[in-house]
Amino acid sequence: MVEKPLVSIVTPSFNQGRFLEATIQSVLDQDYANVEYIVVDGGSTDNSVDILKKYSDRLAHWISVPDAGQTDAINKGFSLANGEILAWLNSDDVYRPGAISEAVDHLQNHPNKGMIYGDADFIDEDGKWLGKFPAANTNYRKLRRGYVHIPQQSTFFRSHLWKRVGPLDPSFYFAMDYDLWVRLAAVSEIGYVKRTWAAFRLHGEAKSMASADRCWPEMIRVHRRLGGNKFSVIYLKYLIRRILEPVLPYRLHARLWLQRWAMGREVGRVR
Repeated sequence: MVEKPLVSIVTPSFNQGRFLEATIQSVLDQDYANVEYIVVDGGSTDNSVDILKKYSDRLAHWISVPDAGQTDAINKGFSLANGEILAWLNSDDVYRPGAISEAVDHLQNHPNKGMIYGDADFIDEDGKWLGKFPAANTNYRKLRRGYVHIPQQSTFFRSHLWKRVGPLDPSFYFAMDYDLWVRLAAVSEIGYVKRTWAAFRLHGEAKSMASADRCWPEMIRVHRRLGGNKFSVIYLKYLIRRILEPVLPYRLHARLWLQRWAMGREVGRVR
């Protein structure tokens, strides 16, 4: 019997004790046995260290020391990783059951793909379903035009490509994942799998809610670094978003409300 490849999962964390245990459990409860789980905590002052000690015998590595932020923590984690397949799961997000095994099977069956990603749910602070992340097929050309559609929580990629194009750029606060996706897509095919592999938690302290306005300027930095100019689709989208910035936070809430309303109607029809 051929042994399944080692999968290294990294969780960066800082003062996320109220969500951290659910994140850890979602990794440890997977039906895939060959997992190396690494948690890099930035010196939390809440109950995070107590939680890490509770699960220490099931973690490959964990540390809790001050760092330079999320990107630095992820890079530290991957520097310790030995897996053939890599992923990171933030400390307020969770995997859905079967996520890792399905991702591994897909990568094994599609050796031409260097990175794959699935669907993700939006959940609230209590884990209640809010809606679906708008994931869709994308590629290098579309990424360069600003069509991302990749839920980071549901993404898995091959370690030999990380060694080729990594690490994450520590100068990015928000778009370090977009920067990595562009670099990976430039050297390998990426693929979308229509399976829900993770849940993306929305809460007041989440970067996606509190600092979303920092994302597109960083994406434009990637665009310019690769030789892009102002006469491009991504730059046009950036300018439009700047104009609409005051109402953009309401757009997400409206979309989630519509999804929940539609699901409620569907449940009503089934009954």
